[in-house]
Order: sequence, then C-alpha cells, then structure tokens
Amino acid sequence: MRKRKEWRSFALFLLPGFAGVCALVLVPFADVTRRSFVTAVTEQYVGLSNYRRVFANEAFRLAVKNTVRFTAVSLPLLLALGLLLAMLLSGLKEAQLWKSVFLLPMAMPAATAAIVWRMAFAKGGFLNLVLGTSIDFMETGWSFWVLVFSYVWKNLGYTVILWLAGIHAVPADTVEAARADGAGTVRLWRSIILPQTRGSFFTIAVLSFLNTFKAFREAYLVAGPYPQESIYLLSHLFNNWFASLDVDKMAAAAVCMAGVLLLFILLFSALCLRED
Repeated sequence: MRKRKEWRSFALFLLPGFAGVCALVLVPFADVTRRSFVTAVTEQYVGLSNYRRVFANEAFRLAVKNTVRFTAVSLPLLLALGLLLAMLLSGLKEAQLWKSVFLLPMAMPAATAAIVWRMAFAKGGFLNLVLGTSIDFMETGWSFWVLVFSYVWKNLGYTVILWLAGIHAVPADTVEAARADGAGTVRLWRSIILPQTRGSFFTIAVLSFLNTFKAFREAYLVAGPYPQESIYLLSHLFNNWFASLDVDKMAAAAVCMAGVLLLFILLFSALCLRED
C-alpha cells in the first residue's frame, strides 16, 4: 500500500509536465510527421515523395554541409575553451566575479550583437580601419569564421559556469587524498577531476550542440535571409521555406533533422555515460 501511494504521488507529480510535453511537443511533432507524407494544399498521400524532393534540393544539401561544418568547428572549440577557462578560474578567489563577466554576452540582445558585428566587419567597419583594407567580410568566406566567433562569444559564459559546477562537485577529500599520494596538477586533472565530470560534459556538449542550430539570429540580422554561401545554414533554409509556404518540404526536412538529433544524443549519451 505504501509503495502504491508513492507511485501515485510520483505519477501525479509528473503528470502536469508530461501533459505539457504531449500538448506542446509530441502532438505537434506527430502532426508534422503526418504532413511530411501528404501534399500541403490537398493533403493527398504521396508517400516518400516529399523526402525525395528535399534530398534532391540543392539548397538543402548546401545548408546541411554548412551546418555540419559549423558544428564540427564551433562545438569542439567552445567545449575546449570553456574547459580551459574553467580550469583557470577554479582556483581563483574572484571566480564569482568572473562568472558574472562571462554571462554578460547572454544578456545582450541578438539585434545589438548583430549591429556590433556589422560595425566591426562591414566594408567601412572597425576591422578594415585597423587593417587598412576595404573588404566586406560578411560577403566573403571570412563570414563563416565571423559566425563561429559570434557563437563562441555568445555561449562561452554558460559553458564556463557549467564546467565550474562540475569541477566544484568533485569531492574535496578525493582531491586531497590524491595530492597526499603525490599526484601532480596534470595527473590530478587527468585521473581524478576530469573523469568525474563526465555528466557535466554530456550536459554541456548536448546543450552546446543544440545551440549550434540557434546561431541563425545573428547571421540573419547581419546578412539577411540569403547570406554568403558559407553561412547559409539549415535555419536559413527553414525560414525561407516557411516564408514561401513550402510546408510539405519543411515537414519532411524537420522529421529528418529530428531523427538525426535524436540519434546523435543517444549515441553521445551511450559513450559519455556508460559505466567503466
């Protein structure tokens, strides 16, 4: 009877959240999945025709290539830089002050950041004044690295905070015991601290991975819906398909994208959270 009451309380506790997920996520996604197999106007069943149209679309292939490249470059850079800064800050007494400084970019509106990038990298911007050139960096291949810099700058703060939380969660007695056994700084971090932050690493990596798909706002505000080819991402493609009401292609692409994201997260969790 006691266990039954505990399970009932547990179910009642989860019910509001689960109902919200069903109403706002699962049911809409089920409708998107249904729409990926029908035409947008007549809702006639067309099987995999929408998926074939998506994969044959040149803009889709370009957006996928650019998104994969952007993720492959910016994600490891963000994780490594965040860990390095967290390691440096973990031993400082002023760590709390630096936390506030690193979180400032998250408080800056996307429109403000876009104006700063435009002033810095436009043809008559600050960078050209320093270099003595007249290059519109957002219209060249350099725009990709501008977007990478923007993403790392925007997300570095919370990455450092999460790394610090994981580092400070390592039991102090374990660290002291390792030091007493003669472990140096490098050995301490490699064998004691970092292995115990795998849970934090998983959380940081997944959040940062998902945020790579949110780097659209700055690029859109700086360069518009059709930016330079190297920064034309999946988010641009979805925005343009939405504007032209290509619902059938957008639904098929959304299902494919959700499947890839889910597969990545499952594989990554299996690698990071597996028992030794």
